Amino acid sequence: MRKARVNCCMQLSALAMSSGIAAQAPPWTEASGLPLPHDVRSVRILRWEEPLLNEPRGSAPRRGTAGKSALLPLYGAQRGPGCEHRWLMVGPSAWVCGDHTEYSTAPPLAARSRPHLFSNGMPFAYYFVAEDGSLGYEQLSLAEEQAPDEELEPGFAVAIRQIAKKNGGQKFGLSTKGLWIPMRDLRMARPYGFEGIGKDRLAGVGWIKSASGTIFKKPGGRRSSQRPLKKHSAVLVIEKSSHRSKDWYRVGQDRWLRARDLRVPRPATAPPEARPGERWIDVDTETQIVTAYEGSEAVFSTLTSTGRGAKDSELATPKGTHRIWVKLQTSDMTNLQDDKASRFYAMQEVPWVMFFKGGYGLHAAFWHRNFGNRQSHGCVNLAPKDAQRLFHFTRPALPAGWKAALPTQYDPGTLIVVR
Repeated sequence: MRKARVNCCMQLSALAMSSGIAAQAPPWTEASGLPLPHDVRSVRILRWEEPLLNEPRGSAPRRGTAGKSALLPLYGAQRGPGCEHRWLMVGPSAWVCGDHTEYSTAPPLAARSRPHLFSNGMPFAYYFVAEDGSLGYEQLSLAEEQAPDEELEPGFAVAIRQIAKKNGGQKFGLSTKGLWIPMRDLRMARPYGFEGIGKDRLAGVGWIKSASGTIFKKPGGRRSSQRPLKKHSAVLVIEKSSHRSKDWYRVGQDRWLRARDLRVPRPATAPPEARPGERWIDVDTETQIVTAYEGSEAVFSTLTSTGRGAKDSELATPKGTHRIWVKLQTSDMTNLQDDKASRFYAMQEVPWVMFFKGGYGLHAAFWHRNFGNRQSHGCVNLAPKDAQRLFHFTRPALPAGWKAALPTQYDPGTLIVVR
């Protein structure tokens, strides 16, 4: 159940207050009733993906997921069904079972006024399995000396968190799934450095969508001797004209581009569901452009790749007004269970995932560079830096130490309009 916003300040128990857990209780906390060690300052998560629930009971709705070793703030404790130890309050409507945690005297992870940003938009080093496939082993000492624990198909993507050498200097990479994989079988994914445009430069912006943007001296005229513009380069659109029923854009003195070679944002109107000044995202499937708004003001715009399927098909991005229902720092994406798939894929730890309708969402794509054109299986693909930027722009917020967060009444998911 989602809780209504609490406007009055309620205090923690006197014991919790005296332990130094919080100098002043946040307004959403409630009386604890259970004593806590006097020197405890945080809760350490012991499992890779620890569920966080809305209420102190095992059947409560999910609030999010915490990462292993994360130090979360501790605001109180209660007994409740579904947990042998006790339920620990670690945030607004966020409870974790103490069975797989431990108390810590260390301070909790500090909330950041600005999010940590990866310079290339990638939280891990990503690799593709080479054409001959590969094998994974749970123990490095036994790698290639006993039967493998898993087979990896060509083209599958893995996220590597550590590289180590074994006998004779052979390198193995430890994946985020706990498998040691021979590095000779992996090919590094090269993140695409493309980025969208902020509000200071949005007026009149456009992007080259073709392999190269051929420049003409006038609409329907001769080609210019100037070098064609590179794919995805940004241009300033000065005017639009039509010649023989075809549209053209002027981008400089005697510099014209065919409309088919250019992607230009179309203004959008905030949906009725948006509150005044609320942030929302416009996904324009016609222009293949995503624009972030604050109220009626566009603050960021970039190229995307939406679903390549026909209207209303499984591979089409679902149109309409939606709200983000869950945000995940990373999520595995695969179609291995789809017997009808013409081509199988498996991508580990896809970054910056914002699901807005079932399994459809915005996320980073590091396996292609075809932004500005329909490409995906239905999701809204973004270049890694752009996905990272929009992930931190949208709600719900992802507190420090969390890997996933679901919205609440006081922190609803951002509106996503697909047209």
